[in-house]
Amino acid sequence: MAGGGSGSGGGSGRYDVVIVGGGHNGLVAAGYKARAGRRVLLLERLERTGGAAVSTQVFHGAQARLSQYSYLVSLLPRKIVDELGLRFAVRRRRISSYTPTVRDGRPTGLLVDSSDPARTAESFRELTGSDKEFAAWQEFYARTGAIAERVFPSLTEPLPSRTQLRRRVADEAAWEALFERPIGELVERTFSDDLVRGVVLTDALIGTFTHAHDPSLRQNRCFLYHVIGGGTGDWDVPIGGMGALTDALADAARAAGAELRTGCEVTAIATDGTDAEVTYRVQDREVVVGARQVLCNAAPQTLSRLLGEQPAGPAAEGSQLKVNMLLRRLPRLRDRTVDPRDAFAGTFHVAESYEELARAYRSAEAGRLPAAAPSEIYCHSLTDPSILGPELAAQGYQTLTLFGLHLPARLFAPGGGASGGGAHGTAHGTAGGTAGGGDALRAAALAAVMGPLDAVLDEPLADCLATDDLGRPCIEAMSPLDLERELGLPGGNIFHRDLAFPYGEDPDDRWGVATAHPNILLCGAGAIRGGGVSGIPGHNAAMAALGR
Repeated sequence: MAGGGSGSGGGSGRYDVVIVGGGHNGLVAAGYKARAGRRVLLLERLERTGGAAVSTQVFHGAQARLSQYSYLVSLLPRKIVDELGLRFAVRRRRISSYTPTVRDGRPTGLLVDSSDPARTAESFRELTGSDKEFAAWQEFYARTGAIAERVFPSLTEPLPSRTQLRRRVADEAAWEALFERPIGELVERTFSDDLVRGVVLTDALIGTFTHAHDPSLRQNRCFLYHVIGGGTGDWDVPIGGMGALTDALADAARAAGAELRTGCEVTAIATDGTDAEVTYRVQDREVVVGARQVLCNAAPQTLSRLLGEQPAGPAAEGSQLKVNMLLRRLPRLRDRTVDPRDAFAGTFHVAESYEELARAYRSAEAGRLPAAAPSEIYCHSLTDPSILGPELAAQGYQTLTLFGLHLPARLFAPGGGASGGGAHGTAHGTAGGTAGGGDALRAAALAAVMGPLDAVLDEPLADCLATDDLGRPCIEAMSPLDLERELGLPGGNIFHRDLAFPYGEDPDDRWGVATAHPNILLCGAGAIRGGGVSGIPGHNAAMAALGR
């Protein structure tokens, strides 16, 4: 097949590889391929690269650059940072998590201080009345830590078989519990306290609509990805915001010779297995380029559409509400024993006890908006004040990010459960526009996460919100359908499709990136070992394309 098309902003030509999508994985692939001397063209629909990993001044006139979509880094291997020569760093959060609750009519909570085990032990003791749960906690995470040390390095190696990975894990009991049986069994066997069980289970539910005993083991796969990152399971704050990573990746790709074009929407891909043509639209023109290989950073469903093929099945729906906020100050807590600067420095869990998680799932699965939707909150600016302008930082402003669970895309479709009653609290603001389920549906979901949050605060969060230059509260909420519209994620699924265990049995797919077409590879989250801000599928697709 020969490439064609010409004109400003999108010249004609033939490339060794065309990369569809300029998210972080596409940029990683572009960097590796260009450094290997290949002629690389990357095409991005939006006017900037970065995909979901960007930093944005979300609120009009407010000098704060928020990580608008993706917000923490765990799975990015140091290997990729070093090999691409990235000027990028992360910072460890001093506090792992805080979970407020009420016991015996008294506001209290569980504080996990990653730098002070004695303080954590005391918090467990105060909450549960003994040292038993803390001892179980230590043993549990020591075991997952050992698995992380063994599994994480394999993610940038040729894909192991199930037998090879099992041998690598070496702990038969742990393999059985995490790879073979629903993780709810392990959680219930290990912990007795309902709140502690919930804190552990949340890692199995982030962005994945499922429950503790799902026989498909979607929850196990999600849990594994959240506890193996970096070989430690730590989730770190990107210095300068998530856009600092993708800006560094774009710089590295360009420096290596890759051509990055934005504002170019790919509309079709054709291949005979040896040569390919990629058609894209730029402004009001259509351009066709030829390539030996195509690496797709879009979801597998999107790739099927571009190829003119029928997708293998329906899109796996996203299940989250993402809320970005700018505060004049952190709110006071009903639990006066903990400083808000500690409580919000790590992951702040709301309505995430084991039973609350199960109750919310049952509601959403039945098509109803949970009355108290679980959520996780963190304050980027406590760890990295550089994302705030000097004036805001001097006045004590802080950012706040909320990630709501068990809020699947179905609830935001017209007539979905988010429009019904049951949500309490007041919707403090909405994302712009009426697409993605509409303002009313989004506002109802926002109320469902804000109500439980306000219940653990000593003042309404609305009283702490900053206002922008137009006098509007600095809060935006995005449903799965908003992410579908803005980022092209089918169903708003942040993982592109259901996560997979990091092994495979196809000898012809040595890197977990193959498609039905030999010269078209997945380099995005939909690849095996995709998902999260990792760069791993971008690296692996580049290695496969280079024949390594």
